[in-house]
Amino acid sequence: MLGFAEGMFLVMAVTELILGLLGNVFIGLVNGSSWFKNKRISLFDFIITILALLSIVLLWILFTDSLLLVSSSKVRDSEIVMQIIDIFWTFTNSLNIWLATCLGVLYCLKIASFSHSTFLWLKWRVSRVVVWMMLGALLLTCGSTMSLFNEFKINSALRGINGTGNVTEHFRKKKNEYYLMHVLGTLWNLPPLIVSLASYLLLLLSLGRHTRQMQQNGTSSRDPSTEAHKRAIKIILSLFFLFVFYFLAFLLASASHFLPNNKVTVMICEIIVMFYPAAHSFILILGNKKLKQTFVDMLQCESGHLKPGCRGPFSP
Repeated sequence: MLGFAEGMFLVMAVTELILGLLGNVFIGLVNGSSWFKNKRISLFDFIITILALLSIVLLWILFTDSLLLVSSSKVRDSEIVMQIIDIFWTFTNSLNIWLATCLGVLYCLKIASFSHSTFLWLKWRVSRVVVWMMLGALLLTCGSTMSLFNEFKINSALRGINGTGNVTEHFRKKKNEYYLMHVLGTLWNLPPLIVSLASYLLLLLSLGRHTRQMQQNGTSSRDPSTEAHKRAIKIILSLFFLFVFYFLAFLLASASHFLPNNKVTVMICEIIVMFYPAAHSFILILGNKKLKQTFVDMLQCESGHLKPGCRGPFSP
């Protein structure tokens, strides 16, 4: 029989799963349909689509982990199940974070304007730079996933020692070393966090510089370039703060071994962590003109506010 806290935890997990799936499936269907019709896709749409697919996988992994947490902690903590969840989660999570960072860099290089030679060189080769970033992200993701095997070796050794009943000081040191390695594994997320912050700051500086130029020329501050700057800044800043909360929650969940009320702490952190892939999709929808307009048209068509015979977003 589940307690009140566990019941609330499951309700919130199911809610986040449903909302996250709706948002990410919508992105995948809209961009996939457009790709199929036009036989081509922009780099922006390609990254957003892959992010949506990764978020769907990430949501299911986190939801499965949540179910095991409240229904069968022994199964969740078993070596095989732990390895499967950790490997799939690490790969999907790391690639998701890096692709979101690549999206921020793409916004920055496309919209920001600086006269520095290095920035201009990157701006002129923006597509090539972002593609190479994505390939590098894939390699780093594989590296972070492979690092798990060292943790698993330590964990297997711990289980062997524990099985013999020889609980010694050496065993306790090794156990603490295993959990410490798991906590330090979150540092893989620091580089994309720094790159995202740099992209945001560059866009902010570019907007300030552009606004001053507009004021000097007596031009309206609501020109297309200014609006593009503001829209990109909102997207990157929203994703950045969402990522910060996500990073801190996962860090706390990883360090929960050293904290009292381990299960309660993990449940709270799981809910915060699931919020990232769920809210991520709606930020991308609101920040993308095509997705936002398609979403609004779909709602209007469903509510009957459009003329009779209105066409849905996936109509031929």
